Amino acid sequence: MKNTIRIIGLDPGLRRLGWGVIDVDGARLSWVGHGVITPDEKQALSDRLLDLFEGLTQVLETYHPDEAAIEETFVNMNPASTLKLGHARAAAMLAPAKLGLSVAEYAALDVKKSVVGAGRADKDQVLFMVRRLLPRAGAEASLTADMADALAVAITHAHKRKMAILRSSSAAVAQLKTKRSVA
Repeated sequence: MKNTIRIIGLDPGLRRLGWGVIDVDGARLSWVGHGVITPDEKQALSDRLLDLFEGLTQVLETYHPDEAAIEETFVNMNPASTLKLGHARAAAMLAPAKLGLSVAEYAALDVKKSVVGAGRADKDQVLFMVRRLLPRAGAEASLTADMADALAVAITHAHKRKMAILRSSSAAVAQLKTKRSVA
C-alpha cells in the first residue's frame, strides 16, 4: 500500500509559472523538486500559453504527481491583466487535468495563512517559511519567490487534504456509532 502522496503546487503566471513538488507521508513533508517555466515574452499569447502547457506537461511526466494544486487568480485593477493571468492559469490547470489528476484550488490568503500563519504575509515571509518547512528546497540557491509560492501551494494542499481525510473519517465513525445505537 502506497502511503506517500506526491503533490505538485502551481503558481500560475504568463511570464513565469512556478512549480514545486513535494511528497507527503503522514505528517512528514519532503521536497522533491521545483522550477519555473518562462515562455518567450515576445511570442504571441497563444504560443506563450502553449509553452506553459507543454513545459508543465514535461514536469508532470518527469515527477509523476498524484495530485495537483493551484493558486486562484488574483483579481487586480487592470481587467486585461486579470484576463491574461486567467489564461495562464487555465493552461496550468489543463496539463494535470489531461493526465487525469485532480486539481485543487486555493486562494492566496489561504496559502499564506497555511504556510506563514498570516494571510497578509509578503513574499519574503513565504520564502522564509518554505525554506524552514522544506530544508532541502531552502538549500537550493535557485529557490525564487515564484517557486516558493508553488511549494507553498503544495504544502497548503497537503494540510487541507489531511484535514478533509480526518473530517471524512470522523463522519464515518459517527455514522457507524449511530447505526450501532439504532440496532
